[in-house]
Amino acid sequence: MNPSKAAAFCGAPARAAFVLSSYHLRPLCLVFGLALALGAPAFASSPMQVYEARVTRVFDGDTLWVKPLEGGRYRKLRLDGLDAPEICQTGGEPSRDALAARVLQQVVTVQVLSRDDYGRALVRLSHGGEDVGAVLVRQGHAWSYRWRDSEGPYEREEQAARAARSGVFAAQSPERPRDFRRRHGPCPLPPRP
Repeated sequence: MNPSKAAAFCGAPARAAFVLSSYHLRPLCLVFGLALALGAPAFASSPMQVYEARVTRVFDGDTLWVKPLEGGRYRKLRLDGLDAPEICQTGGEPSRDALAARVLQQVVTVQVLSRDDYGRALVRLSHGGEDVGAVLVRQGHAWSYRWRDSEGPYEREEQAARAARSGVFAAQSPERPRDFRRRHGPCPLPPRP
């Protein structure tokens, strides 16, 4: 095999073809190709995980614990696509209570999308055929999570909540959780019972 073609085939930069010969690239390509074919997580993205679980605890408006129905350990999850008020922020407790009223002790469908910086699974949660995140934002208990120039996945729901002056949007200028965290840091943990 031509070293340039081998480098291009394996995704190596073109200049690597001058350093690596096809003799060196062939075993690497075989291992890489085999790993992809077998679905090795180190090389290929894993398929989206979806499972049913019972919600056992609601920590705040976007963080909860579930117990998978298939068994296994309890899992701490964060709802993706929204940002709920911090628990010590205005609107924090109503946000937590709205999520708890909707899903606590209920069976939900969990769709794992990725992981956050704290190791929590970022998820879409469905209950009764509805996207729980969309319901919370539409009721004014959270903001659509903005990233760079995007208004987030729940932009329409947030606009509707603002227009109706629901939940946190009843205030004249509600403070986004991100800004609250910058100014005050994290909320203190509640005392253990």
